Amino acid sequence: MRVKNVTIGIKNIEELLNGTKAVMKRLERGEKVRQRKPGIYFETLEVMRKAITPERVKILKVIKEKHPASIYELAKLLNRNLKNVADDVHYLAELGLIELEKGKSNGREKTTPFVNYDKILLEIPV
Repeated sequence: MRVKNVTIGIKNIEELLNGTKAVMKRLERGEKVRQRKPGIYFETLEVMRKAITPERVKILKVIKEKHPASIYELAKLLNRNLKNVADDVHYLAELGLIELEKGKSNGREKTTPFVNYDKILLEIPV
């Protein structure tokens, strides 16, 4: 089985804009631009620490290992409040770390969370 990775890193706005400008200039000259592997970047380490908390990492692990059929089931597995787990799951989905699939079960709507990678790689510039 091939291991899929997600990269999380630190890049300030200036670095992101400079990278975008460089790509645009290469495209204008008709050069091919190699697609970079996607990642999730934060402006500072402090912002990243607020986003990727130990509780949220635990959510990712439980989803990957236990495959809960719903956020409700995930909250039960974590022994946490449903609203707090749902808030964390939706935030992680906004970041792109969790995929959500909506469906119905017994006439009720449910949202099933998925983690489609095996590792998170951390990039911190020095």
